[in-house]
Amino acid sequence: MYKYNAFDTAFVAERNRQFRAQVERRIAGNLTEDEFKPLRLMNGLYLQLHAYMLRVAIPYGTLNGVKMRQLAMIADRWDKGYGHFTTRQNIQFNWPALRDVPDMLDALAEVELHAIQTSGNTIRNVTSDHFAGAAADEIEDPRPTAELLRQWSTDHPEFQFLGRKFKIAVGASENDRAVLKAHDLAVQIVRKDGASDGEIGYRIYVGGGLGRTPMVGKVLADFIPRADLLPYVEAVLSVYNLLGRRDNKYKARIKITVHETGIETIREMVAAEFASIKPTYAGADMALLEEIKTHFTGPAFATLPEDAFDTAYAADPLFRSWVDTNVTAHKEDGYAIATISLKAHGATPGDATSDQMRVMAEIAETYAHDELRISHEQNVILPHVPRAHLPAVFAMLQQAGLATANLGLISDIIACPGMDYCALATARSIPVAQKIAERFDALKLEQDIGPLKLKISGCINACGHHHVGHIGILGLDRAGVETYQITLGGDGTETTTIGERTGPGFSYDEIVPAIERLIDAYLDVRESAEETFLAAYRRLGMAPFKEALYGGEKAKAA
Repeated sequence: MYKYNAFDTAFVAERNRQFRAQVERRIAGNLTEDEFKPLRLMNGLYLQLHAYMLRVAIPYGTLNGVKMRQLAMIADRWDKGYGHFTTRQNIQFNWPALRDVPDMLDALAEVELHAIQTSGNTIRNVTSDHFAGAAADEIEDPRPTAELLRQWSTDHPEFQFLGRKFKIAVGASENDRAVLKAHDLAVQIVRKDGASDGEIGYRIYVGGGLGRTPMVGKVLADFIPRADLLPYVEAVLSVYNLLGRRDNKYKARIKITVHETGIETIREMVAAEFASIKPTYAGADMALLEEIKTHFTGPAFATLPEDAFDTAYAADPLFRSWVDTNVTAHKEDGYAIATISLKAHGATPGDATSDQMRVMAEIAETYAHDELRISHEQNVILPHVPRAHLPAVFAMLQQAGLATANLGLISDIIACPGMDYCALATARSIPVAQKIAERFDALKLEQDIGPLKLKISGCINACGHHHVGHIGILGLDRAGVETYQITLGGDGTETTTIGERTGPGFSYDEIVPAIERLIDAYLDVRESAEETFLAAYRRLGMAPFKEALYGGEKAKAA
């Protein structure tokens, strides 16, 4: 885990000092809300439907026990005793008082956390694979590259006032667990020509994004050497900053720039800009990367007897179900990657109470080499757990209400805050997610249904990633009535696909029965229990599912 140096500490302290003065001026009435808005957004502070919301960066999703405990303290002292983990590997506090925000930022700085660039038209928190450093299929740990990009982009003078926000993700596996192609720019660590012993470098994707106009990112460069990463990414940002539209915020994202300009022209312009920028890099970036790597050496893995695990697995069906569903293979023999679901049936997806945060911190410190990760799917990961410790981990999770065995199942729903919190939302998301989870828990069908990604957004901005859900739900306002559109066939992995809309939307009271009809249809048409919902949809297309949703003539008209 990266540790702040003296410069990092001083930089964050100075930013906090500046913002404290700005808050004091706002409270005193010396700044209007319009004048204060760009200043607060630079420090992660939003004005939501009912109150301010502070969005805290968790760079590439990595935490330890001390950081998690501090988040719990902040939730208790200045909020309502909980935090909301997001699809950007951030945490949001939904109820802070403006006067308390500078103290919250200082408390974050005590544990090397901040809220810089979690909002505004700038480069946002760099995200990564939540299994980074533990996955058996990665070429290398992608987090040093993500940290390099984080340091380069923080307060970069050229890119603080872009046409729109700019999101970067980093991955290091052919299996995409970071939704790379739904980002403005994505960096995939690869080997040259795909050779097992080839030079390690980067594949660059550009122009992905969801929201009003969902698009899948395109390959801009199939391979660039390590030393070219920062100048190449800087060239991409420079071209976008020049070309990106500022006359229409809905057309200002780089995906529109790529679409309107053409990927070939963008590639040529980036190449020309790169040729100009590259000579200004004298190697300090590569020296910094090597220094950063020393912070990510991994834990001292131990070999422990697994008798207790074998006994518990054979004797306890609840433990066995949790292991089979929430535990993933680790690159190290005798270890596992354990996912803590924040999707208990009927709970708000992504929420964790301060007590639950402290339990997760204790588990990490006691049993999992003091590492935690936040996933873009709004869950918490223990990346390095000796299999021998899994029974003890499970027991502590059970006591905290965190042992739900539903990773990747229909109740493991991504959901934005929706109209319960967000000023931009046009429909509720959280209650819909809760009702769907409760319904399928009551039916006891989750395990039979198998892997299924269901994602819900409360407005067209798509913070719930509904476009890449196997089943996506988009809540809209139609003449003052909440209406929920359904999309099918989306995918946020290495085979990224934008879901296809089924037809007319459903009312709030109709949406859960509609999802149940979809699932009944899938169970009827699948070839075997091994054929997933997404595989069945790809094999059969829309027709049988539209029939289930709308019935005969209505399905034809839809």
